[in-house]
Amino acid sequence: MKKLLFLAIILFASQFITAQTGPLSQAEYVKMLYAVEKSPASKDDVISALRKRGISFVLTDGIRSLTRTKGRNDDELKRALEEADRRRQDPVAYEMPSAKEAAEVLEKARKATQLALDAMPDFVVKQIIARSAAYAGTGNWQPLDNVIIAVSYSTEKGEQYRVLAVDGAPVQSQTGNNYADLEGSTTGGEFVEDLARLFKPESKTEFSVLTTDVIRNQPALVYDYEILLENNKGGGVGFKTSNGQKGYSFTSVPAGEKGKVWIDRKNGRVLRIQFTATSIPADFKVRAFDSSIDYDWVEIAGDKYLLPVLSDNRFTSREGNKLFQDRNLIRFKNYQRYGTDVRILDEDTAPVPDEKPNQ
Repeated sequence: MKKLLFLAIILFASQFITAQTGPLSQAEYVKMLYAVEKSPASKDDVISALRKRGISFVLTDGIRSLTRTKGRNDDELKRALEEADRRRQDPVAYEMPSAKEAAEVLEKARKATQLALDAMPDFVVKQIIARSAAYAGTGNWQPLDNVIIAVSYSTEKGEQYRVLAVDGAPVQSQTGNNYADLEGSTTGGEFVEDLARLFKPESKTEFSVLTTDVIRNQPALVYDYEILLENNKGGGVGFKTSNGQKGYSFTSVPAGEKGKVWIDRKNGRVLRIQFTATSIPADFKVRAFDSSIDYDWVEIAGDKYLLPVLSDNRFTSREGNKLFQDRNLIRFKNYQRYGTDVRILDEDTAPVPDEKPNQ
């Protein structure tokens, strides 16, 4: 009798483990979504389960809609679900890489990035920046303005900026290394600095492969990465203070960097960077900075280059006892040969859509 009881316990435990390690059923996944609605902190557990266990059900628009609603439209959760469905349909093509492949793709990315930066063409491009603000954590973005900037890049001068218009009204401004004299939040470095910093030897970046994904129909490996404060040369966050007619004073502090990088699984090109600033001093006005940059192939003078097409930047700052967020959603349009005039078109002043292009 004791042997039979012991055997029953073993069988029950085996079934329980299988239920916890096999692919997620639709019922199980939906139950987890409702738990996320009540406890947002459990979202990471759902993402982990999707990546480790996968799903056994066909992904429908109804499940996608429920994921957006219960998961607060979280981008990482949505991507993990889509990847789990791709892996369900084709386990071989979307399997996790071996340690060898992960290391090879990363090394290929180091070399490809350095070659691309060395061969960076001289160009001009138009930045269309939709700026908005919200109470921190609400996601209730209220539009502030629409800024159009002409950006030029050359190996001799680096990145140069000139403000062309704000809310459709032309602006007379000088070309400079940044556009920090413009009222409101500003950014820079999307073309070279943010990408180069990933693979600089002095950054001592720590990488670890996280999952697989697809961006613009390109299979990619996703790596977690971190650059410690003491190694993040040139990285940091800052804020501006108005000095009336004298312009603005700028205060900045160094910071570390922690995020994810999407690398084309075949040719080792960086397709996306997403990071948050770390080690910001507790008494600094800016409490957080989050950024993402999407890269795509663009044509300049008959040749194709992988350059930024979208950047989403969010600053969290403290005002008294409240936290506020400023957001700069930047689209890069009309890459052209260096020296070409940048012109404002009617479509440039239209509202900027919030979604990411060509997922």
